[in-house]
Amino acid sequence: MSKFGVMVMGPAGAGKSTFCSALITHLTLNRRSAFYVNLDPAAESFDHEPDLDIKDLISLKDAMEEVGLGPNGGLIYCFEFLMENLDFLTEALDSLTEEYLIIFDMPGQIELYTHIPILPALARFLSHTGSLDIRLCATYLLEATFVVDRAKFFAGSLSAMSAMIMLEIPHLNVLSKMDLVKDQVRRKDLNRFLTPDSTLLDDDPAPGAIGREPRSTTEDEDDGSGNAHERDLIMRGASFRRLNRAVAGLIENFSMVNYLKLDVSDESSVSAILSYIDDIIQYHEAQEPKELGDDQFEEPPEES
Repeated sequence: MSKFGVMVMGPAGAGKSTFCSALITHLTLNRRSAFYVNLDPAAESFDHEPDLDIKDLISLKDAMEEVGLGPNGGLIYCFEFLMENLDFLTEALDSLTEEYLIIFDMPGQIELYTHIPILPALARFLSHTGSLDIRLCATYLLEATFVVDRAKFFAGSLSAMSAMIMLEIPHLNVLSKMDLVKDQVRRKDLNRFLTPDSTLLDDDPAPGAIGREPRSTTEDEDDGSGNAHERDLIMRGASFRRLNRAVAGLIENFSMVNYLKLDVSDESSVSAILSYIDDIIQYHEAQEPKELGDDQFEEPPEES
């Protein structure tokens, strides 16, 4: 019997836990069952209490204190420890029926999604036929405010594409926190970011961007002093523009990254994202038709 799950991922501050909360609320209002799994060992507060919490196995604080690691190393250690104790997941998830949507709330450390093989191994374990056999979908959130800074947007899109390649499971990319940019970016302009391409750099409003007036040669040079002002000049200089163009071209050539829009304050927006998730994991196709009880049939009116 297959199970169904979604891994909610993305950089720190992208609104992953907020989306999980909105998704659980929407499922509850629509009489669907959700099982909430927190896999962020540093998370402290939740709108919905997790049904399974990695901190019951290991917390980031414990890892840092006992092993003497920093925040990043400690988080990776927590996931390595989880991979050595997968019974923690199996015992909690094995009994769930196909009516549940299992929501995995992931941490925001980008390394886990881009080049460290821990999460791909976890995804294979969860979706392996004969084990938990969860039909998984990854949902990668990127904050919509990134569209104001083209360089930041393409860097985030590159991370999303890297996660798609690493995880090798069906994948959605979502621009979250749309409510924060609706007054800053016109809808027509915003729609251009849903399918990223290098032409977005041609009208970048940032000073010194491609298509803008070039800076002087002295501003593009680095004397290695590490001065903050000089670093800022480098970030806006010719080399940085060429790097952005190369990253944008790479994303455009792969043609893998497309975005959906999400505003968690709008229930119809949450419902739309859920419909994509359901379609990818084929949730409705596996549901048995429910028979109406006798009390749900109306008696025909008696003839006089």
